[in-house]
Amino acid sequence: MSRLVHLGGYLALVVTAGALLAGSLRAPAELSTGTVGVQIGVALTAAVAGALEFRSTSVIRQPRRTTIEHEGPFGVAGFDRSDVFDALAVVAGAVVTYALSVSVGLGPVLASALVGVAVGLALPNVGAPAYCGSFVGMASPAVFGSLEYVALAGVVAALGYVAATESFGGVGGKLGTLALFGCATTAAVVGLEYTGPGTPQWDLAHLVVPVAAIGAVVTVLLSVRLELGAVVGSGLVGIGAGLSFPLALPELGPTLATVAFCASFVGMSSTERLTDGRHVALAGGLCGLVFLAVAPAFVGAGGKLGTTAFVACIAVIGGLELHERVVSVVKRIVGSSETTA
Repeated sequence: MSRLVHLGGYLALVVTAGALLAGSLRAPAELSTGTVGVQIGVALTAAVAGALEFRSTSVIRQPRRTTIEHEGPFGVAGFDRSDVFDALAVVAGAVVTYALSVSVGLGPVLASALVGVAVGLALPNVGAPAYCGSFVGMASPAVFGSLEYVALAGVVAALGYVAATESFGGVGGKLGTLALFGCATTAAVVGLEYTGPGTPQWDLAHLVVPVAAIGAVVTVLLSVRLELGAVVGSGLVGIGAGLSFPLALPELGPTLATVAFCASFVGMSSTERLTDGRHVALAGGLCGLVFLAVAPAFVGAGGKLGTTAFVACIAVIGGLELHERVVSVVKRIVGSSETTA
């Protein structure tokens, strides 16, 4: 696959995450100092991770080709049959989830979670792309009023999925970010309007943050410790939260179920990215704060929850990498001083 395609996938992820943060600041809603502070802090640390990811990705490491590669089914060098299957799975996941959510009446959380668990168990080879498509299908019918628009957003997300295979591997929320890329691009091209901007409910932070942290950790336990895989683990958290919270707390339940499902995407991160439970819990808690902060942006678009998790993950990853580099520099300086002394 060409460097240009890889670069396009990388930019789709970075620009979409940045647009979510910027969109919440530009939305016509009264923003508190806490909202702006969370946005700035997250953006700075996420920028560190984004820059380091760009340096390490094959976007710039891939050597120039001296021979022409065989053209895949898309007619583009480097694409193969598996990319076609992945793309079809994204579109199918979007259409099926939207139908379950809107036509059957399951709602977006349960519909997406059920698709994830079903495909993750029955067809694990396409579990990730189908789950990505399910996030497109979480779009609100108030914005995406027809199945045709959802399918188009699924196609755009599918192209992003194939292009971004080499970028931000193992970072939770990547699939949802590609889904939001598909939805936002489609909305911009077709001229769809988002529903009215929400207002960050900071008074719920004492509930949202711990629920998010627990949701992320439980997902890791299911996916890694019980070896169910990231897609199934996240889907089970979504099903559990989507059924239990509304029953236990009729007023706040739907919101907390959404938060838990959102944080489950943090728990989909690989152990190479978030190395232990403390980092997962930290990223999960931050995901809860970001969830509140970005309430005004992209209301009704699919993939917003995943992008929220992605922003939280790369912020924590960026902070950890920055800390390691600072510690390494300090150790070198101290060692050099001791040697000269």
